Amino acid sequence: MLPGAVTRELQALGRGDDSAWTQLIQLVYADLRRLAARHLRQEAAGHTLQPTALVHEAWLRLRRQRPEWQDRAHFLALASHLMRLILVDHARRARRSKRQEIPGIVWNPDPEAPEIEDVLSIHDGLTELARLSPRQSRVVELRFFGGLTFEEIAEVTGAALRTVKLDWSMARAWLHAYLRGRPIAVQGAGVLMGGALGESRSAG
Repeated sequence: MLPGAVTRELQALGRGDDSAWTQLIQLVYADLRRLAARHLRQEAAGHTLQPTALVHEAWLRLRRQRPEWQDRAHFLALASHLMRLILVDHARRARRSKRQEIPGIVWNPDPEAPEIEDVLSIHDGLTELARLSPRQSRVVELRFFGGLTFEEIAEVTGAALRTVKLDWSMARAWLHAYLRGRPIAVQGAGVLMGGALGESRSAG
């Protein structure tokens, strides 16, 4: 797969050439499958969604959007973001189905798989981090879920490589603490989280 070829097709789409979608899916399908498998493995092993279904739904959402895609890395970053939102929506529907006890619903059939609540907790954590430090939240999403390299993240975000690596280290530590119910300060973002988050987490 040639990154330059992907960029050319994205530029064609930007000019209004819808025929470029056909060539684009051939160029990026393997990447989208890799992203889908990564999401399902790292974020939501308990989901009943399969990689092919996740790719299909993400592709439909991508086609409904018309952002100014810069290149392959930017395109895949958006695709990864949409996949995460799809999984969160799926988890919420599954949780509602479980609570309503609808006959025929298969709820987390694999006893070793993470609970759907874990998926939503990660999403909530990233949402809270985005409120405090949007840049660090984006780095986590692109690195952990999207599988982008630090160099690709720097390209997508426009941040220096050193900054990306520092954001990744700090944000990962913050998210880990958040999920354990032990919030810590957000470093390098000019924001100090402390009791407010701790109180809201313990109250919930």
